[in-house]
Amino acid sequence: MRIAMVTDYYLPTLGGVQTAIKAHKEELARAGHEIAVFCPLAGPSTDPSVVRLPTARGFAPDGYPFTWTLRAAAGVLRERLAGFDVVHVHTEMFAALAAYRAADALRLPVVQTMHGRIDVYTRAVLPLPALSTAVLAGLHRRGLGPVDVRLDPRAPYARTRTARRMWRLMAGQAQRADRVIVPSAHFAAKLAAQGVRTPLTVLSNGLEDSVLQAVGEPEPRRPLPGEPLRVLWCGRLSPEKRPEVFLDAVARTPGVVAVMLGDGVSRGAVRRRADTLGDRRVEVRGSVPQAEVLAAMRTADVLVSSSWDFDNQPMVLLEAIASGLPVVVADPDLAEALPPGAHTVAPSPDAAGLAASLAELRDDPDRIARMSTAAVAHRPHAAQSAHRDGLLAVYGDAIAAGRRA
Repeated sequence: MRIAMVTDYYLPTLGGVQTAIKAHKEELARAGHEIAVFCPLAGPSTDPSVVRLPTARGFAPDGYPFTWTLRAAAGVLRERLAGFDVVHVHTEMFAALAAYRAADALRLPVVQTMHGRIDVYTRAVLPLPALSTAVLAGLHRRGLGPVDVRLDPRAPYARTRTARRMWRLMAGQAQRADRVIVPSAHFAAKLAAQGVRTPLTVLSNGLEDSVLQAVGEPEPRRPLPGEPLRVLWCGRLSPEKRPEVFLDAVARTPGVVAVMLGDGVSRGAVRRRADTLGDRRVEVRGSVPQAEVLAAMRTADVLVSSSWDFDNQPMVLLEAIASGLPVVVADPDLAEALPPGAHTVAPSPDAAGLAASLAELRDDPDRIARMSTAAVAHRPHAAQSAHRDGLLAVYGDAIAAGRRA
């Protein structure tokens, strides 16, 4: 099968979507399929399977290269997609819109993965979101064309005008696809509730063999009584990930030391808050390669996800499980991605709730050992190979159905 993946962000930038696409690409290629990734890049690609789309100069929102112009990108894709069997779109910005235009012109089926909640992301990151989301929604509507989507404004996450704009954008794009993949049931249910009628498949992401090999065969964690609890936080330093809530939880919990990996718009605020804790309790390392993330996981006792009502299925949770690292989540929805016994859900999503979970684990190293053992046992299910056939089945369904008008 010849599979084209189109995304608005890819390596060398870091993030869960980039990691998921890399895992898809490696596993599908290992199975004998031909894969190409089309994306904006800051410079030429040295990988012949990664094709650079027209990219804006001097404009990189939130640090990501930006596809520009839509017309130019669609033209490149029309030329390069001929002969492919299916187009797999992973994002919602101009690269994605260009893919839909090119697929329409070539009558190629489109599979869309809905990776995350851009309603929350835009509210947290964009300047003047009431205005900027209106501009973004207008550009998206013009690029995608008319779509029949009927939102349910009664949903708690869709009650504001700004949120409804972004849900209309997400639902509209999903509605234009031939098949939709969602890594979690909780996000799939929201998309269906907001008018998406395209067949939805809940299919977990996974980790490629190269990552599992880098992790090695982990031994269960066995912290000693009285030692500080070593906590790891990984993600974008941005309000929707709530890194400062995590710092407040650490501040409330003596006997905890933490490492934070990631970068983003909240970097300055996070560093300043970490400095106030003193005694080198929190080390903010910034953005690091995936290999350093995996190395940090080997020396930690527990991973904390402070995100709430935002994430779909963070790849860092799968990396933690593959590393035998127990997980604390603030958002109970994220427990769906984690094996029983290997995680705990904070009693409340605020700093006090996270602090309570950290204190319990600090005082019960035997429980950490049991959680780690459960994570190690679940490791094979975190592999992309465990989900490859499901992905190929969705591609096959989309090809059999043909491109919808």
